[in-house]
Amino acid sequence: MEKEKIHIEYVFDKVSKNSLWNYLTTPTGLAEWFADDVSIDGNIFIFTWNKHSQKAEQLNISLYSHIKFKWIDEDDENIYFEFQIKQEELTGGIALIITDFAEPDEKNNAISLWDSQIKTLKRTLGI
Repeated sequence: MEKEKIHIEYVFDKVSKNSLWNYLTTPTGLAEWFADDVSIDGNIFIFTWNKHSQKAEQLNISLYSHIKFKWIDEDDENIYFEFQIKQEELTGGIALIITDFAEPDEKNNAISLWDSQIKTLKRTLGI
């Protein structure tokens, strides 16, 4: 079954781009909300959950704008996950747009997992 692209947007009021950026791009920040532990070896991020590790290659990065990863064990070169930060013009808030992929029958579970992780991120940021 072919995976479908998912775009999810979360709005963060009263948070700086710099603070959010650090939680999306550094091992310490990512370990606060995304995984139990994160380490880096060159451009390879090693994410650990419950003693199970998964590696992702950082494909590209643009300071305070976006970071894109590809899971090393994913065969399809077009499958990735990405964090984008955008300033909301009307409200002045910061939007975090997540792009991910999931099997059609797992799409709702994937969105629920991101919702849960973003709640943890917001709590970590104090919002």
